Order: sequence, then structure tokens, then C-alpha cells
Amino acid sequence: MGPRAASRRRGVTLDEQDDDLVPVSVRLGQVVAPEDPEDWTRPLTWVVALGMLAGPLAAGAWFAWAAPIDAEYALPGTFLVAAFLAGGAAATGATQIGAARAWTATLGAGLFGALVVVVLAAAASGDRQATGTTSPALIHGATAALAGLGGAAVASGAAALVSRGRSRIGRLLVALVPAVAVATGGVAALMR
Repeated sequence: MGPRAASRRRGVTLDEQDDDLVPVSVRLGQVVAPEDPEDWTRPLTWVVALGMLAGPLAAGAWFAWAAPIDAEYALPGTFLVAAFLAGGAAATGATQIGAARAWTATLGAGLFGALVVVVLAAAASGDRQATGTTSPALIHGATAALAGLGGAAVASGAAALVSRGRSRIGRLLVALVPAVAVATGGVAALMR
């Protein structure tokens, strides 16, 4: 009697014994070919990366070049950082196909960008934080981050609605225009 006959008699086939060595995901047929998550040869990878970093890059350049010294009213840099944060999130979401992916990518990029903008503003504050007073850089950075995050939230909804569109440029514009409008309006409302 061979190994197949012996295993059949016990109620287990040889194929079922081999299945124990194979991961469950392979047995269920849910294997997706692995992709390199850092494939920087693809243009969309760059769009996503720059979209996530648009607001922080604008804030970093502003704080390094001419950090704000007054927090009485909104400066052009405040509007610019908020618009770049919301616009970058919209660009990130436009690369995704599917409502859930577009929504989460847009909102995730906005959250990441807002966090980095606040960190950069705190770093630009320097010794001012130690004295117990809030620095103008932190006020402008937090305002731009909050307004830009509001714009990213609007962009995430718009990106989810048009996520099945064929044109990435069309998807971008539908999310970008209201995102920038809400972000700049948010700065104006927060810093009168």
C-alpha cells in the first residue's frame, strides 16, 4: 500500500497534508503580487509624496526665509501654507481609484501635512516657547494647519465622489478648487 492509499484510509489526502505548509491566504486564493512600496520610478509615487509634503515644504521655506514676527492678522504665508496643505492632499487623493482609497488618501495626506506644519512651527518658535508665550510662528502654523485640514476634509469628500472618473486631472480639479477655497476661507475666519 502506497502513501496515497494510507493517507486516504486515514481520511486525509496528500494534498491536504501539503496545504498545512501553505499560508492560508494562498490557499484561499487571495494572493496579490507584491509591489515595491518605494518604487520611485513611477510618477504617481512622486505625486503622492509631493502632495503629502506640499504644506510642510511651504511652511518650512516660509519659517526659514522670513518667519512671522506678528500674530495680529493673517499673513500671505499663512494663506499659502493652508492652500498648499489642502491642495497637496487633493493631489494625493486624485492618484487613487475607488471611493474609500481616495477618501483615506486625501484625509491621511492632510493629517500628515498638518502635523508636520505644526511641528515645523514649534521648531521655528525656538526659545519663545520656554518663556510661556506663544510665538507668532506657532500661531500662524497652527492656523494654517487647521484651515488646511478643513480644506483636506472637503477635498476627501470630493475625491471620493469623483474617484471613478477617467481623468486624473479632472479628479484633481474637482477636489482642488473647493479644498483651496475652504483652506483660505478658514484662515480668514480664524485670524480676523
